[in-house]
Amino acid sequence: MLSVPAAGVMCPPSSSSADLSACDGGNRAYLQSMSPNVAHKRAPSSKESSKASPKRRTFSRPALPPLQSVSGPSRSHSTLGIRATSPRKMLRRSNSSMSQGTGESSDRFIPSRHTTSGKITTTDTTPHPNASPQTHIRAQSSKIYQQHIAEACGLEVNARILQFQPVPPERKKPADLFAGISANKTRTHLAPGAASARAKSIPSAPERVLDAPGLVDDFYLNLLAWSSTNLLAIGLEDAVYVWNASTGSVGLLCESRAMVTSLRWAQDGSYVSVGRDNGMVEIWDISSNQKLRTIDNGHATRVAAQAWNAHILTAGSRTGSIYHSDVRMARHAVSTLATHTAEVCGIEYRGDGGQFSSGGNDNMVCIWDARKTYSASQTTPVFTKSNHRAAVKALSWCPYQQYLLATGGGSSDKTIHFWNTSTGARINTIETESQISSLNWGYAAGTGMEIVATHGFPTNNISLFNYPTLQKTGEIVSAHDTRILSGCISPDYSTLATVSGDENLKFWSLFDANKKRDAVPHDETTDTKRMKKLMNIR
Repeated sequence: MLSVPAAGVMCPPSSSSADLSACDGGNRAYLQSMSPNVAHKRAPSSKESSKASPKRRTFSRPALPPLQSVSGPSRSHSTLGIRATSPRKMLRRSNSSMSQGTGESSDRFIPSRHTTSGKITTTDTTPHPNASPQTHIRAQSSKIYQQHIAEACGLEVNARILQFQPVPPERKKPADLFAGISANKTRTHLAPGAASARAKSIPSAPERVLDAPGLVDDFYLNLLAWSSTNLLAIGLEDAVYVWNASTGSVGLLCESRAMVTSLRWAQDGSYVSVGRDNGMVEIWDISSNQKLRTIDNGHATRVAAQAWNAHILTAGSRTGSIYHSDVRMARHAVSTLATHTAEVCGIEYRGDGGQFSSGGNDNMVCIWDARKTYSASQTTPVFTKSNHRAAVKALSWCPYQQYLLATGGGSSDKTIHFWNTSTGARINTIETESQISSLNWGYAAGTGMEIVATHGFPTNNISLFNYPTLQKTGEIVSAHDTRILSGCISPDYSTLATVSGDENLKFWSLFDANKKRDAVPHDETTDTKRMKKLMNIR
């Protein structure tokens, strides 16, 4: 029997009529199988149907839709029963039934989302804290505008993007994933109007400029101090001058062969302590211009940082040691703390005197329990922080929150850290992109609590940041010709004094006068105060 090739049916020329009829029948069977509208199997004859089992079922090939490509028939050389393969199922992307909130769950992970949600979704576009005030104002205005538009249109802002299940029934007010930090619900940003008004109130020029010839250009020294009685002391080489901010008069307090390395006023403004580069600390009476005593802590290195707490004077040395001295006693030494491994360049007491902080050239910040260190029962700090990558000179306790401490790093760090000194946790951080030489707190009407930072390399700027939003509220560009070495705030927290290597002392009116910090009571006569000084300091 002749086999039928797959490409067609060919009959030999010598075939008989019977063979030709069989060959012609094979061609018809092949052509019928090529038609999409013809079933695969031919209809059985009456004899064949009588022999077939009644339980056997026949299946017909379903009709294919027009204009749809299918694969060719399976080709076999062993039989004429040729059958075509099933059509290949085309993969199509269809809209998920979940987009309408009804229907069965899909087996494909296609998220459903409102068609207009992408146009009003507010992404986290918060500017860098060190960005200009105008940048913060524009970002906040845009965020508030989008929020108002969404609320007016009844649209859901900041909704989940990926929803792999049917959307639940809508509530009266959709939940906002950023509700905790929404611009108009919590104080994470300032109102654009208040921020704009605050930025305009920052002066571009100092209120007053004084000459400071002979100022030592050393970042680690503290040569500027402002007393509670509105007297400003400045160290120029080996001399100390006092400027009366109330009257504008200037006078020479003292002069010595040793260089001045640090200055600090007592809390009542009656005394000023002068640190020298030979390790001595001199205590001067400001009313009589007399030196009351000299404190020798037994080291010959410079004293770059000091702080007062009532009758206790705390001084840091270049060796890293911190010395407590009781100025009332002839034997003044109270205790010595030796935690820092490099020069101590910053010491600050908390407002109530319960804690004090120290910063050093070893990049460390130490937080101490003051009373325990006085009794020598504890000579190690409560917390030691090594987050800074440069010397820590700038230390400032917040006058409005007892346990809030701000610390600033040098040129390799350029960062402000905020600490909770009760728990030791770091609360916030600001990257200023410039060396930080001093930090001071203030208050501005309309924006609230702020912190001002003076910068050295590379900007020589003065930056103001709102707290706790960390939003920059103002900036004085190139406040000095060279790096700012020190900055201190006036007793009413309104004016900042800065000094630089350009030998200029500048005054900037930045904040509103604060009435929280009262001046020294003036109900005592001069003679009574004079007697107390003589009795207290020996």
